[in-house]
Amino acid sequence: MNMKYLIVVGALVSHFAIADEAVEANPITENGVVKIEWQEPDNYRDIKTSNDIQSRFETRFFETMTKNINKQAEKTLAPNQTLVMQVTDVDLAGDMRPTFGATSGDLRVVKDLYPPRMNFSYQILEGETVVIAGDEKLRDMSFMQRLNRLNNDRPFTSETIMMQDWLKRTIAPQIEALQAN
Repeated sequence: MNMKYLIVVGALVSHFAIADEAVEANPITENGVVKIEWQEPDNYRDIKTSNDIQSRFETRFFETMTKNINKQAEKTLAPNQTLVMQVTDVDLAGDMRPTFGATSGDLRVVKDLYPPRMNFSYQILEGETVVIAGDEKLRDMSFMQRLNRLNNDRPFTSETIMMQDWLKRTIAPQIEALQAN
């Protein structure tokens, strides 16, 4: 009887230790010309997973977004420039809804009503010199129309498109103006 009790307690403790695995306080991801500090992700509006370990999901989101932002940043920035960001809030497209036991996790419902959002400050550096800086509060209200046109089999498509559009519409013209002077 005592041995059964120890085995059950051991299994529960190890399960909760894995489930409570935490992401470092302010993780930093880098890829190519992009470096992002994800500030206090526990306080983000919505970066919840439906069926994965939360810390693993967050790490995958941070790395995927950094890689995807880098793809557009390499096309947008001048050869000697880098993009440094400090993300302060994320709200993934959609909204988490409980399934009340019908499935093992909650369900993300994606509708026009729940657009992706991201708040961050940024700097474009040339070497060590800041050439452009600012703060952004992005929200893509037309993300559903874009999803209907594009291949939506990649993770975090709505958030990636929002960031690519920001680089094209906001950063590219500023860089062009800098190069013209």
